[in-house]
Amino acid sequence: MSRLTERALLALAWGAAGGALWLAGCASKPAVDAAKKEAAVAVQPPASNPKPAEPMTVQVYAAGSLRDALTRIARDHEARTGQKVQLTFGPSGLLRERIAKQGASGPAMADAGPSAQVFASANMAHPRQLAEGGGWQAPVVFTRNQLCLLTSDRLHVVPATVLGTLLRPEVRLGTSTPGADPAGDYAWAFFRLAEAQQPGAYAQLDAKALKLSGGPASPQPPAGRSAYAWLMDEGRADAYLTYCTNAVAARREVPRLQVVQLPPGLAVGADYGLTVRADAPAAAQQFAKAVLEAPAQQVLRDLGFGTP
Repeated sequence: MSRLTERALLALAWGAAGGALWLAGCASKPAVDAAKKEAAVAVQPPASNPKPAEPMTVQVYAAGSLRDALTRIARDHEARTGQKVQLTFGPSGLLRERIAKQGASGPAMADAGPSAQVFASANMAHPRQLAEGGGWQAPVVFTRNQLCLLTSDRLHVVPATVLGTLLRPEVRLGTSTPGADPAGDYAWAFFRLAEAQQPGAYAQLDAKALKLSGGPASPQPPAGRSAYAWLMDEGRADAYLTYCTNAVAARREVPRLQVVQLPPGLAVGADYGLTVRADAPAAAQQFAKAVLEAPAQQVLRDLGFGTP
C-alpha cells in the first residue's frame, strides 16, 4: 500500500470518526480513544511474509588428494539438488583427529571447526577407527589410487631402476608424514616391500626420507599451487613418493617433472574409505550416496582414480 493511499484512508477514517463524535456531541473521552484506535488499525499495512530458512550445508571432510574430484562432484551435486556442500581438505589422519575432537554431534573445541558429517579418507584405517569408536557408520571403499614416483628432470628413472635410484646416497627422497597422512603410510609400505627385495633397503630409505608434507607443521604451498609441484619446483627433493593422481597433477603444473610407475614387486595401492556420521541429516546421506553413483565415479576415473 502506497503512502498516499495510507494517508487518504487515514483521513477518511478520522473524518468518519470525527463526524460521529460531533453528532454524538457528548461522547466520553474513552469513546474518542476507542474510535482513534479503530481508525489506526484499519489502515495498517499487512505484515510481510517471513523469509524462509536457509537450507543447511552438508559438511564434508576429505583427503587433500581428492580436492579436484570432490570439488567437481560437490558442484554438480549442488547444481542438481540445490543442496549446499562445504568441503574441508587436509591429510586424512589430521582430519580424523579434528573429527574426534568434535564429539558425537558438535564441536568440543573452538578450533575443531564445523562438525563433519561425511568423511572421505585416503585409506580405510582412519574412517574405520571412527566407526569403531561409535557415532560413525562402517566405511565403504569408494575409489582407489596407486603410489607413483615423481622425479626431477635431473634423474632418468624407469620402473626397473626405481629402487636402485632411491638408494643412491645423493638422491633426496621426499615423502608425506606417516600417521598424519596415509600417503606417508603408503611410502613406508613401499620401504617394507623394498626390504623384501634387497635386505637393508628399509633402513636406508627410512633414514633418508624427508617428511615434507602432510604433517601438522609441514610447509604450505602458495595459494593455487600443488604441494608436490611446489616442493619439487623449489628443489626440496629429487624424487617424491606420492599418489599417482598427485604426481600427474604436479606434472601438469611443472611439465619438466617426470612420473614413474612403480614396478609390480614394489607397487602400493590405496583404498579410499567413505563414512557418514550416524546422526547426520538426510542431506549428508544423500551426498555420500551420490559419491558412489555413476556420475561421480566418472569424475574420479577422469582424474585417474580407480574403481571401488
